[in-house]
Order: sequence, then C-alpha cells, then structure tokens
Amino acid sequence: MRHHFLFLFFFLVLKGFAQTDQRTRFFPVMEEKPSVVPEKKKIWVFVMAGQSNMAGRGQVEPQDTVTNPRILSLNRNGEAVLAKEPLNLNEPAMVGLDCGVSFARKMLEFCPPDVSILLVHTAVGGSSIRKWIDDSVFREVPLFSNFKKRLGEAKKLGTIKGVIWHQGEADANAKGLPEHPQQLEKLFGMMRREAANKKLPVIMGELGYFSKTVHEQFMQMNEVLRAYSKTDSRSAVVSTEGLDHKGDFLHFNTEGQREMGRRYAVVFANMFLKKP
Repeated sequence: MRHHFLFLFFFLVLKGFAQTDQRTRFFPVMEEKPSVVPEKKKIWVFVMAGQSNMAGRGQVEPQDTVTNPRILSLNRNGEAVLAKEPLNLNEPAMVGLDCGVSFARKMLEFCPPDVSILLVHTAVGGSSIRKWIDDSVFREVPLFSNFKKRLGEAKKLGTIKGVIWHQGEADANAKGLPEHPQQLEKLFGMMRREAANKKLPVIMGELGYFSKTVHEQFMQMNEVLRAYSKTDSRSAVVSTEGLDHKGDFLHFNTEGQREMGRRYAVVFANMFLKKP
C-alpha cells in the first residue's frame, strides 16, 4: 500500500510538471510601481510596433524580469510600472520575450544619467502594414487606434523620442513588396502626426537572415527597407545578420531578441541623439 501511494505521489508531481507551460515559466507574477515617477522632461518614450518579432516570441528567462528603476513600461491602465518581460499585454497564448527591455538597458548607456526610458508596446503578431494603415482589428486589437491610445497615455508621462518598428514578414510576397515603400511612408507619416513631431525617428529592423534559404522574399523585403531609409532621413535600418531563430526559421530566439534590442539602441543613438 505504501508503495502504491508513493507511486501515485510521484506520478502526480511529474504530471503537473509536464503540464507546466515552459513558455510562461519565468513570467513575472506581480506588477511593481516605481517609488517615484520622474518628471515629464526626464522620461524618454519609445514605442514598439510591428508584428511578431517585435511582439515577442522568445523564451523569457529570469534575467529578463530584473527591474531597473530607470526602465518603465505602461500597464493596462496607462500607468507607469517597472518594466519586466514580456511587455506585450495582448496575444496571451503566444507572447514571449521581446526586445524592449534589452533596448532600454542599452539606451541608458547613451542617455543623461537623470533620464528614464518608458517602453510602450503596441506590436501584434501577423499584422500586415495595410492593416495598420487601415486601423483593422487584428487578433482583437484595433491596430492604429491602440497605437494612438498608448501614445496618448505616454505623452502624459514623457517625451516621445522614437518608434522601433519590426514588420514585413506578412508583406514579403509578390503583391506586398512593390507597394511597401509607399505604405511605409504613409504609416510613418501617420505615426509622426500622432506624436506631433514631423521629425520623429523610426528605426526599422530587418527580417531574419536565417530565412533566406526558405524565404527569398524576406531578403527582398530587407532590400526594400534599406532603400526606403535612404528616402527618409528620419528613419534607419537595423541589421539582423548573425541572429538565430527559435527553430521555425521565422522568429528570433531568446538571445536574438536581446541582441536585436541592443542593435536598435546603438543605431538610434548613432543616428539621432546628436542631431537637432
């Protein structure tokens, strides 16, 4: 009888472990408010927008939830909280590590010591650029209306400094590629109007180079992004060369997400911090 109970005990333990969602294993369990929210002019706001590689599909690990009092994000109520991965408040069944916190950690190296970073996450996986322009409801999110809402909340707390944009997989096809430059111009114009800043920087991330053997059109999209950046002096492109995927030849893995964030920060600092 004793052996029977021991067997049953270990069976239930192992079953429970097997049912644990490894994707959410290290997700934070509580929200933390900053002890003091800095004054508005001391908060730099960066908006994260695009589709799944900005929405986040990497594995969150303990290091990604270590807070810094100078790195903030918005909660569902539009309040400033200490930023912890994952930042995406949508797509609960898919959300994972994004590049936001790693971006902010690197940006702090270029900011004045009294400046804090506020991250505003608006990306939704699978969304095409046309859906953003048309303000379509995608995965239960009205894409551009949500962008406007979150931007409005952030404006009350800080100064909008830029947008980091990673999107293009949904448009890397025979129909989407030719019209993408015009759509980028239109969408970035919409974003800049909402920010009330015609010179708002927008940093674009390339699609993963790991896709070139199976998605030749992804590499064509990267050429489109680089060509567009030459026509828009307030935009720039971040290379994804050397970054790896999570096994699906589509989404950056955990370290790829962190490195992407660091690259966004370096490009932004080099391109725009010393410009008027």
